[in-house]
Amino acid sequence: MTPEDIQSLFTRESGEFLFARWGRPIVPIVFGVEEETLTTVKGAFEAVVSLADHKMAETDPELGANCMVFFFRDWKELLEVPDLDRLVPGLAPLVDRLIAADANQYRVVRFEEDGAIRAAFVFLRMDKELSKIPAETLALSQVVQTILLWSDTAFRTQSPLAVAEGVTILRPDIAGLIRAAYDPVLPGAAQDPAHGLRLFARMQQSQ
Repeated sequence: MTPEDIQSLFTRESGEFLFARWGRPIVPIVFGVEEETLTTVKGAFEAVVSLADHKMAETDPELGANCMVFFFRDWKELLEVPDLDRLVPGLAPLVDRLIAADANQYRVVRFEEDGAIRAAFVFLRMDKELSKIPAETLALSQVVQTILLWSDTAFRTQSPLAVAEGVTILRPDIAGLIRAAYDPVLPGAAQDPAHGLRLFARMQQSQ
């Protein structure tokens, strides 16, 4: 992975470079799944957070849970979730846009004053396409895409996951980048593309 590759993963379609990692321990909560799938999703969080050498917690002092994952069949179900419109301002028009786009997933991120990630909301409409994906693969993919603020084009053409000997794993280059991104000497957020060079240097040091 070159410095340019890294920069592209955090450069939005608009041309803006924007990097952010979590600034507080992650407290995930999952809605709309059976106990077995809940365990799978929590396991994916534990694996990726451990990889990043970040922390999880039982509760967030301000928000209770700061990473909410919703599984559902119809976008309109979100409008029935109590107080969700307070956590996600503009929820009704957002739902209308997602219905119009026939989207099956969407993420909303909230930020700390210093730009680090404060909270995330992951919405997964389980259409035919998503329903075909094994729970372990779907969970790992979503957690990886939530552990950092990737660009809106980051995984459009290539998944962050790979298959090795029949097992779905996190791509080694993406795993290395996540580890580097959580190096404590680096800032929690950056808007300068030169941050990609710093991430590259950290990846080289850890090899």
